[in-house]
Amino acid sequence: MKTTTSLLLTGTLYLALAASTPVHAAVDAAAAEELMEANKCFKCHAATKNGKGPSMKKIAAKYKGKPEGEEKVIKNMTSGNKVKLDDGTEEEHKIIKTRDPAKLKNVAQWILSH
Repeated sequence: MKTTTSLLLTGTLYLALAASTPVHAAVDAAAAEELMEANKCFKCHAATKNGKGPSMKKIAAKYKGKPEGEEKVIKNMTSGNKVKLDDGTEEEHKIIKTRDPAKLKNVAQWILSH
């Protein structure tokens, strides 16, 4: 009886700890950079310096701690909405040439990791 109780408590503790650990894959930086290069994203965006568009560091700071941050980054990459540039002009954001949710998520997570 004591062994059964110990096993039950151990199993319960294990499940509780497993559920509290975030489950996500590591960001594939090389794949994210490759997709951004293929779509000429670096023409306007750089890692730390603002160009025609905001830096990835600035984008990450804007969405830091916001649960909808990843979703908003993906929407901006896929919707072609008008964006306001640092010089005050507006233009349609180029739509990234992939609809693969895993690739989009990876790029968004990579941007937000800056």
